Amino acid sequence: MPTPSSTFRISGDLLVRRLGFGAMHLPTEPAADRARAVAVARRAVELGVTLIDTAYLYGGGANEELLVEALHPYPDGLTVTTKVGVERSADSGEWGLDGRPAVLRAQVERALRRLRVERIELLQLHRIDPATPLADQIGTLRELRAEGKIGRIGLSEITVAELDRAREIVDIASVQNRYNLLDREHEPVLAACAAAGIAFLPWRPVAAGAAGERAEIAAVAAELGATPTQVSLAWLLGHAPVVLPIPGTARTDHLEENLAAADLRLSPSQRDRLDRLDRLDRPDDMADPQP
Repeated sequence: MPTPSSTFRISGDLLVRRLGFGAMHLPTEPAADRARAVAVARRAVELGVTLIDTAYLYGGGANEELLVEALHPYPDGLTVTTKVGVERSADSGEWGLDGRPAVLRAQVERALRRLRVERIELLQLHRIDPATPLADQIGTLRELRAEGKIGRIGLSEITVAELDRAREIVDIASVQNRYNLLDREHEPVLAACAAAGIAFLPWRPVAAGAAGERAEIAAVAAELGATPTQVSLAWLLGHAPVVLPIPGTARTDHLEENLAAADLRLSPSQRDRLDRLDRLDRPDDMADPQP
């Protein structure tokens, strides 16, 4: 059984293991890659993952359908959280923010059908649409929750002020912002979540390629007989009890490496050394896929 520190109750009642899985990188085609992706998703659940993150943006629902192929009927205790609020233009084919109530409602209805569930236990707004009043966006999700189609409401890539405004309208169960050992721009948002008991799901929980290049992280990894990725995830898990990392991968060996981080324990001295690391410069971030 997981220790109490390895689990978290989202909204105080939805029990998940804190180290989850981000499905964004799972390929849905061609057939051979899809088969491997299905195997990775199944292996994640075999290893005890109970929180899997996906979104409509990931292939226009194809990622959700992949998870259904791999995991439906879902085992007891598994939560698949998805995101809405980004839509593809019928004219240009480009993705853009769209938080209009009719769009959000239609996307939730389609997600219910794709995921083959009667209720999405945790539904997150992928981004706040600046062209639509926040009250309309959050209010629509609140209505869908009242209708029993959503269990809990989350937000993604927000500021403390936006979180405060949203909480005036409805209870917020989770926040999904970019955050990792080398990128702590959203520390104030994490602090606000910790104070309110709101789950904080860091996307890009490991700075790809950078963790192994930082001497201090590599040194701690060598001391523990671990990898820099594992050290980075262990740091996150120990940083605040509301942090629920969702590292993603399309490889089973990387999945197993990531999940083994749950058993890694940093000493106070090691944690202090990591805490002092400067935040990574991010000049190319805007070119990266955004979970």
